[in-house]
Amino acid sequence: MKRKIYTLLIICFFSLNMMAVGKHYTVVISLDGFRWDYPSWYNTPFFDYMASHGVESGLIPSFPSKTFPNHYTLATGLYPDHHGLIANDFFDAQLDESFSLSSLKQKLDPRFYGGEPIWLTAQRQGLKTAVFYWPGSDVKINGQYPDTYYAYDKEPRLSFSERMEGIISQLKKPEKERPQLIMAYLSEPDHSGHNYGPHGKQTKKAVESVDQLISILYQKLQKLPFADEINLIVLSDHGMTWIAKDHTIGLMKYLKSTWVKNACGNSPTNIYAEKGCTDSIYEALRNVDHLRVWKKQDIPAYLHYGENARVGDIVASPDLGFVVIDDTIKAGGNHGFDPTMQDMHALFRAIGPDFKHISIPHFKNVDVYPLLCKLLGIQPSPNDGELNEIKAILK
Repeated sequence: MKRKIYTLLIICFFSLNMMAVGKHYTVVISLDGFRWDYPSWYNTPFFDYMASHGVESGLIPSFPSKTFPNHYTLATGLYPDHHGLIANDFFDAQLDESFSLSSLKQKLDPRFYGGEPIWLTAQRQGLKTAVFYWPGSDVKINGQYPDTYYAYDKEPRLSFSERMEGIISQLKKPEKERPQLIMAYLSEPDHSGHNYGPHGKQTKKAVESVDQLISILYQKLQKLPFADEINLIVLSDHGMTWIAKDHTIGLMKYLKSTWVKNACGNSPTNIYAEKGCTDSIYEALRNVDHLRVWKKQDIPAYLHYGENARVGDIVASPDLGFVVIDDTIKAGGNHGFDPTMQDMHALFRAIGPDFKHISIPHFKNVDVYPLLCKLLGIQPSPNDGELNEIKAILK
């Protein structure tokens, strides 16, 4: 009898513990193209507050440090090589189709999206979710959408302020209808960073504007009757660097058009070779200034790139501050470069009941997915992240 009682007590203890872990609400906001060091450049009192009362760190993006691959990595915990969105634009030889963000049909085609995003992991385990424009959230992945989602290409889009109000409205729902996970995407300061560079006055304004916006959201979160049950995470997908107008690398002057079946992207460029032409392309490009060139099988292991069939036969990655393009450009900002470059590192701030006040070194963005699973008290799907790498940030 004592053994049975003891067993029941253990079961009750672990059940209560899991309930406690999953009790809190988690709000995640992504600020596209927000460099990890913008708060040291510009006036960001709220991000400074988060750093002084919660977790201060930065995220190391996955290669390539582009928007869609990295937002989907944040959502799945998988490197782009493993979830399949290996770039913003690429060619799939097996489907004999290209993927491009400019094509609504392709962008919404679930065949391009592998892995399980966090909103589906949560829903599969009984939680409710609401997602505002996160890349991939308007795609019917594994036959499902988030409980609440918004089609990015449906005009007019909700303004940034309306998205913040939408978060509050979701949290004001009756408890049984209230989502435990809310995610929102904002396209700034990436848009300004591209047009004016990371040091531009307009980029400074965009950075300070989103800081103020998130501050207002936080103040409203604090007025909710369960404010002490809400974790707030603010992060980004990648950084931004300056590209001078003469820092272009034209590839086609080195290549014969008959060698190339397709070429996608400017940092990096995935080159799909005609049969028997891979060596010719490699030899023609391997000594080009400011360009690293690999055959698919020779891509350095630290980039976690090259196993996926969608990766080009040749990958050409420009040095930081250069872009691969056979045309003229305006000076401005860009990203997509080697994730070890600190210009590519992204913001990470977190505050709430499950977070310590701590500053830690920058960590890989694949770790965000298992972190969210821990906060929500759910079991993660297979992923490339490692929660133990960042366990110090949790209470």
